[in-house]
Amino acid sequence: MAATETATPFADVFAPATEEQWRQKAELALKGAPFSRLISKTYDGFDIQPLYARASGKPRAFRGAGDWAVTARVDHPDGAQANKLALADLENGANGLHVVFAGSAGACGFGLKDAAALAPALENAHLDAGLRVIFDLPGEADAIVTAIEALVAARGYDVAKLDLSLGLDPLGAAALSGATLDWTTAGAALAAKAKILADKGFAGIVAADGRIVHAAGGSPAQELAFTLAAGVDYLRALEAGGLPLETAREKIDFRLAADADEFLTLAKFRALRRLWASIEQACGLTPRPIRVHGETAWRMMTRRDPWVNLLRATVAVFSAGLGGADSISVLPFTQALGLPDALARRIARNTQLVLLEESNLGKVADPAAGSGGVEALTDALVERAYALFQDIEKAGGLAKALASGLIASEIAKVAAERAKAVARRKEPLTGASEFPNIHEKPVTVLIPAPALAANANGLAPRRVAEPFEALRDRAEAAGAHPKIFLANLGPIAAFTARATFAKNFFEAGGIEALSNDGFGDATALAAGFKASGAKLAVLCSSDALYGESGVAAAKALKEAGATVYFAGRPGELEAGLREAGVADFVYVGSDLLTQLTAALAAA
Repeated sequence: MAATETATPFADVFAPATEEQWRQKAELALKGAPFSRLISKTYDGFDIQPLYARASGKPRAFRGAGDWAVTARVDHPDGAQANKLALADLENGANGLHVVFAGSAGACGFGLKDAAALAPALENAHLDAGLRVIFDLPGEADAIVTAIEALVAARGYDVAKLDLSLGLDPLGAAALSGATLDWTTAGAALAAKAKILADKGFAGIVAADGRIVHAAGGSPAQELAFTLAAGVDYLRALEAGGLPLETAREKIDFRLAADADEFLTLAKFRALRRLWASIEQACGLTPRPIRVHGETAWRMMTRRDPWVNLLRATVAVFSAGLGGADSISVLPFTQALGLPDALARRIARNTQLVLLEESNLGKVADPAAGSGGVEALTDALVERAYALFQDIEKAGGLAKALASGLIASEIAKVAAERAKAVARRKEPLTGASEFPNIHEKPVTVLIPAPALAANANGLAPRRVAEPFEALRDRAEAAGAHPKIFLANLGPIAAFTARATFAKNFFEAGGIEALSNDGFGDATALAAGFKASGAKLAVLCSSDALYGESGVAAAKALKEAGATVYFAGRPGELEAGLREAGVADFVYVGSDLLTQLTAALAAA
């Protein structure tokens, strides 16, 4: 380029697009469908728009300086074995530990069995080397706290220089167990214990833990409201117990679940900081960054095709990290199957390390600030969560809201709505309800997962994939998968789309689909079914061929002994198809769980 020439900025070549221009293009692509089809609604009742303008003037949601801490789970029941696994993580990049005890909110069926396992589990783990240590304690934790104090004293640590989060959480324990808590007595006891620990130099003593609500099926705003209510009750109790507010707030940590809903998870972590800042301001305090620990969600884990959990966990870590988590622990991808082995733990650890060291996600504070979509979601969550928090306050605080059933009933409504969406695949679960792999190879675990006892009174953790997993277990109980014949009518181009849909549909319930290259008429179709040895058949073809031969094909299959299903919405053909013997119709949005349960009974 000559010295006299000037470069033209590339962006200046094109006129800026307006929202109205975008909307016109969007409406054209919708081909007459209403614009509302592009708007989705959250379980908290607010809309997610397809496009947002840039936001400005919003408060930032900063975490402490630097990368988040990569915390590895310490959850083997045997302290010595837990130690070997933990040291391997620390030697290979982890800079934190998540010490999980049996019966705690994060146990997932495992955890150190008692206080005596603590010292062996942390042997040669140098807690004074900058490690972030998160403790997941059961409801009865006095012996464990005493063991932590003894360990710190025996090693001669300066407690004030340690980064420990003890996680005392009587309200969370009551929510998990369903026990009625006399908060006047329990709050005073917590404050007395906290004061003793604070005088010894411990920092993070109490935890407001929203993971319990998430695992029970709650919405993001419900999780935030619960966390906020717990934090406020703890702040009041500590102040009443003799700790100044300025000191009391420093003793409270926060914990949230991170799932594969990228933007809502990111917004949720940001919203918590804004919500707590408003509480601090109401108390006459100048807001300070809070300590927030994130854990990838138990609720989203699947036992079937567990490798997909790697993708879900990656999105969850990404979202929690950008949302401002100070530390994150990843449930290894085999956690729902049993106690993870070294490989699963290594992948869990490296999921964070790659995002931090190769993608540099921890280098920018609050990178979502100014994003119209994320700011809108954050605002909506702040507003909705604060309204729910006020409902809890009106009920007399979190302990009374739990005892009255207010919390459980509201969570149950959302969980039921989510279960319905999962059953109809409006909320798809890759590997479970969507794209199942019925010939998957088993993965190894150290100890098989125990059956988690359901607690009718408490906020019992549940994974959304469990109903589909139960169907698969039932289908495989006899040692071989039941079969369904794909009754493909016409040329390949006519049936491929619906045959692929039907294969995924039935294999989500463990019913193996038997494919073929198609049949030219009803007689050949019926002969193909008889030769297959299956008891079930699903008719697959185009709308045009359905109109010409659908009823005859269904009748021929029925006469050949098949329980007949029809892939697609029947429309005007429904009466004729039912008369011909079609048992049910499978299509996008139909009730997968109900239909698969019936199909298994017929197979």
